[in-house]
Parts: sequence; structure tokens; C-alpha cells
Amino acid sequence: MAPVELRVVGRDLQSAPLDAESPSTLSSRPTLSSFSTLSSPGDGDCGSARLSRIGGEERSSTRIKIVDAALECIARRGIQKTRVEEIARVAGLSRATLYRAFPGGKDDVLEAVVGTEVARLFAALGAAMGEAHDLEDVLVAGISEASRWINDHDALSYVMENEPQYILPHLSFSKMDQLLSTASGFAAPFFMRWLDSEQALRVAEWAIRIVISYTGFGDPPFDLGSPEEARHLVKTFILPGVLALKV
Repeated sequence: MAPVELRVVGRDLQSAPLDAESPSTLSSRPTLSSFSTLSSPGDGDCGSARLSRIGGEERSSTRIKIVDAALECIARRGIQKTRVEEIARVAGLSRATLYRAFPGGKDDVLEAVVGTEVARLFAALGAAMGEAHDLEDVLVAGISEASRWINDHDALSYVMENEPQYILPHLSFSKMDQLLSTASGFAAPFFMRWLDSEQALRVAEWAIRIVISYTGFGDPPFDLGSPEEARHLVKTFILPGVLALKV
């Protein structure tokens, strides 16, 4: 494999500790902004939605049908062109049923889509990282699983390629801090088997920045969805810096 330079969004490993108290805000515009506010563990109308709101009751199956239908619509047409009527049709439901589940219409459905998909991503990461036997393995598991999940997500891929205006604002400045705080707060406990809490937060944030830097946009030199390539990156660039923290 040809040598490459490590590309990381923002801070390096020795940066100041994370600000876990970053305020979280929700945009009223139907974008993917609600990612930043979630806790860890043709124009239309494509949900009020932490995952806990989508479970338990009889109507939860209806809400999940709607969320999955919205994902299918977004993967074909994007956020802007997806309509409530189309989502209802794909879900096999009436428009009235959709509005009973999501009274706010498209905005509510989009919020539910983000909340549900973040919860699904965290569930996949938890399963992969929970099986790790050492620090190298947990880094490889987290980076490769997150990268593979993002790259294989049809709706997210469509939006990143065709409607980046819905995502890019949330990868900069204070909204990026919110995203990092949420994701690092979820990932850090998996590193605490080998690192203290401050080190674990720094390493989690660094790993997340690397995933963002190499996934979704452009033509990265690594396919981090491949465990072999993720391990090469971890052993060559990441692990030496992580181990230096422990000295």
C-alpha cells in the first residue's frame, strides 16, 4: 500500500478536552440537524424522534414503516423532492394515517428518520466495538463499522452526493462540536477498558474526525469500511498517538 498522509478534520489528538456542554439546537428547516441533538445508547413531505418514541406502543410499527418508507424515497429522489404523499404510498398507508403518526408532516418525519438511523448506527457500533479484545481492535471495529454503515446507507449517500447543503452545515463550527460531543460520548466508554475517561474522550473524538474525513466525500486513499485497511490506518497512524497519551 502506498504511503499516505493522515487526514483529520479539525483538532489533533493532543487538543483540549471536549466541551461536553455544547448547547444543542434544532433547526426548523427540514435538514439533518437533529443528529446533533441526539443522545447516545419535488418537494415534499418525507419525526419527533428519539428512538424511544418509536417503540413500545401499537402505533410504533406504523411509525417505523413511515421512517423506512421515507428512507426509500430519499434514496431515490432526495430530501427536497420527497413528498408526504409519496412516503405514505410507499409505506402502504393513507396520508391521514401518516399525519396521525407525525402531525408535523415532513419536518417530523425527517426528524424521526435521523433519530432512528443514528440509533441504528449506534446499535451496530455497540455490537462491533463490544466484541473487541484490545485497544487496536476496538479502534478498528468502530472505524470500519461506522465507515461501512455510512458508505452503504443509500439515502445518506444520495443526499451527500446530490444535496450536500443539508449535511455540510452540520460538519462545521458549533454544529460540528455538537455532533462530536454526541458521538464521542457514545464511543468513549468502549475505550475506557484501556484508557482513562479524558483519554477515552480524546481518542473517540479523533477516531470520529478520521471517519468524517475519509467517508462520504471525495476520493479517500483508504477504504475504511474494510477492516484490513482500517487496521492498517490504526496501526500506522492512530495507535502510536493513542499510546503516547498513556506515557
